[in-house]
Amino acid sequence: MQDSSAPQNVRDNAFHRSIGLFSGTAINMTQMCGIGPFITIPIMVAAMGGPQAVIGWIAGAILAMADGLVWAELGAAMPGSGGTYVYLREAFQYRTGKLMPFLFIWTMLLAIPLLMSTGIIGMVEYLEFFFPNLGWWPVHLVGLAATAIVTWLLYRRIESVRAITIALWVIMLVSVVGVTSAGFSHFHADFAFAYPAGMFGNHFFMGLGAGLIIGIYDYLGYNTTAYIGDELRNPGRTMPGTIIVSVIAMMFVYLLLNISVLGVAPWQEIAQSKSVASLVVERSWGHLAAAIMTVLIIVTAFASVFTGLLGGSRVPFQAAHDKVFLSVFGRLHAKHGFPHVALLTMGVVTAIGTFFDLTEVINMLLAATIIVQSIAQVAALVVLRKRQPNLDRPYKQWLYPVPCVIALLGWIYVYVSASTLSLILSGIWIVAGLAVFAMWAKLNRSWPFAPVEIRETYLEKQ
Repeated sequence: MQDSSAPQNVRDNAFHRSIGLFSGTAINMTQMCGIGPFITIPIMVAAMGGPQAVIGWIAGAILAMADGLVWAELGAAMPGSGGTYVYLREAFQYRTGKLMPFLFIWTMLLAIPLLMSTGIIGMVEYLEFFFPNLGWWPVHLVGLAATAIVTWLLYRRIESVRAITIALWVIMLVSVVGVTSAGFSHFHADFAFAYPAGMFGNHFFMGLGAGLIIGIYDYLGYNTTAYIGDELRNPGRTMPGTIIVSVIAMMFVYLLLNISVLGVAPWQEIAQSKSVASLVVERSWGHLAAAIMTVLIIVTAFASVFTGLLGGSRVPFQAAHDKVFLSVFGRLHAKHGFPHVALLTMGVVTAIGTFFDLTEVINMLLAATIIVQSIAQVAALVVLRKRQPNLDRPYKQWLYPVPCVIALLGWIYVYVSASTLSLILSGIWIVAGLAVFAMWAKLNRSWPFAPVEIRETYLEKQ
């Protein structure tokens, strides 16, 4: 007999559909912005070799929008917790069984926490505005403490999380608007548009590759709501709405922010700055204003980690329910109904990632995910249109297949532009995942040691 006092969502392993267009867009935008542009504008300017770094943000927006339209169609048709995991499971089950979703979960257990680690690393860098002489141990102890606080805040029901997320989103907007306003209040056009001679030479495309890596990193997060599809109200409309609106909005935010920053000081000085937002505000409004803005940026970084772990912790949860991952990750908290095992695990990996260099973390997380997630997901959309033509698709990709082609070419360009070390390490991780899958498949009598099991989940629901 069931305990009638247990929350209904816990008994049924289901989430509350409490997130609408506004709160979903807030979740996406908070994750997209975070501290990203405040720590990567100097890297982008250095990579592109001048104010033409603006082109890197535009290229990133084009790739993010093209890829976002892939997410929008798949997410609207299959709004389950897990995002890409669900899409790969449905698309590739016909020939390779559970291989692709397994590899995706394997990769995400590394990539999602690494992405969150970049937020913690950036937050600690801005803390050094107040404590410039922090040693190695104090810096990393602060990173560990921040990760622990984020995990504790997420250890509750989704309704509480939603309220916290909207509050943090407002703070994020204030920090971005504040830095942008400071830049334009002290704006010098001769700085912002001082393009070097021969900027479109052969070195431009090498710089564009490195710049696009930074640009797409800063746009990452437009897909956060796809990981919590079971918690969206009217997902057929909310899912594409949150993705499209957040990408367009953040493109304008990044362009304005980048131009305003470049107008405060020579681009060579911007390229060497470690806390460029503090530099801009201090140069324009003084030290006190810079201190206040630095606090807001630190909170913004905190918010990005908060929303990222919110969505990411749902990925192994869904896989465990489908018997593609360890069953312990399929447990919901007995009282509050959230995947607490997955949340705690990713929190630990995030903490470990804070001990590594920021540039290495960015390159590694992108190289690790492009093949197993980004490119595979474009293929999944095409496969599902052929394999499941009768699937209800509340949103169908505009100008199909043009966005798919743009996304595919863009991701290939980003991949070949990554550092050699990140390509080697990501390759080793994927090969290791294949080996683990072979052992897991043999123990569980799954493909390739048994015939594939086909279950068209969303067609069955129809």
